Amino acid sequence: MANRTVKDAQSIKGTNPQYLIEKIIRSRIYDCKYWKEECFALTAELLVDKAMELRYVAGTHAGNIKPSPFLCLTLKMLQIQPEKDIVVEFIKNEDFKYVRALGAFYLRLTGTAIDCYKYLEPLLNDYRKIRTQRRDGSESENKFNVTYNILTNVINV
Repeated sequence: MANRTVKDAQSIKGTNPQYLIEKIIRSRIYDCKYWKEECFALTAELLVDKAMELRYVAGTHAGNIKPSPFLCLTLKMLQIQPEKDIVVEFIKNEDFKYVRALGAFYLRLTGTAIDCYKYLEPLLNDYRKIRTQRRDGSESENKFNVTYNILTNVINV
């Protein structure tokens, strides 16, 4: 499958879904070890297993701007465009908070305003601790509302 979007993918906001992530970050994702070893030939069913292994939420980190597994899986979701039902199940998953965060982030990138309101607003009551990784590579455990940050902050990946 290489690094191409599936053939029957719908354009999102008038463009290829992968272009929602900037070119330089996309190229770093394609070059990283996690993408090559863990995301190659990943299907929507196998994506769930990889999402359950997530241990923190991050964009890029370290001195050489290394992409996180969270960001790699986000790009993979943009590439394969899982069914809306799968994304909704990610969001409804209460056992794995990082699966829920991944689904919410993907829906925020690709969904309509109505979808965001319908599926993400109920998550405003989710105040679990989430481990984040800063750009310098250090980890911190913050108590914040994931959905509020996804909905209100400028998304810089």
